[in-house]
Amino acid sequence: MRLRKLKDEKLLISNSKYIVNNPKDYRGKWNSVFSNNNEIYIEIGMGKGKFILENAIKYPDINFIGIEKYDSAIARAIKKIEDYNLSNLKIIRMDAEDINLVFDKEVSCLYLNFSDPWPKERHEKRRLTNFRFLRLYDNIFKDKSLIIQKTDNRKLFEYSLCSLSNYGYKLEKISCDLHKDEDVITTEYEEKFMKLGPIYMAIYRK
Repeated sequence: MRLRKLKDEKLLISNSKYIVNNPKDYRGKWNSVFSNNNEIYIEIGMGKGKFILENAIKYPDINFIGIEKYDSAIARAIKKIEDYNLSNLKIIRMDAEDINLVFDKEVSCLYLNFSDPWPKERHEKRRLTNFRFLRLYDNIFKDKSLIIQKTDNRKLFEYSLCSLSNYGYKLEKISCDLHKDEDVITTEYEEKFMKLGPIYMAIYRK
């Protein structure tokens, strides 16, 4: 969902210590960015940053990287994050299509939170749980692959269950009404739409 442009978004982004410019330069060397060997967790499509910020605060021994392609969302995330002094959080402006140009066998967990469902059949290859993307993810994971998905779109959820299963992932945990089952860190989108229907969640390992 596109956001209204902020007047000062370019300035916010260019001045933020959380933004990593030229991320391809760090491929295979992301632990040097954080100056430690802690695990790296990535969120594709971090939106306005609530989810990844709260995780970085709660889990200081994990390095978090938020990926987002829209400046309007990144600027809003920075406005939240700049109030904190976090050494375990970075943001990259990029498209998910380029993920294996930026990471190489160094990621431990991938979050896919409320990804665009691309409901039309002709757009199937754009879904982040399509085989095309799953092949890209193979190149970024350090050891075993771990994908955690949340969505309010039942059709995307069912599609993803089949897609990941057919690709060799094992379903470790599933919820068809996440907020009925447990208390979790939410995204901004989730806060709004959890009142309108169930949130689906699945944890996959390979």
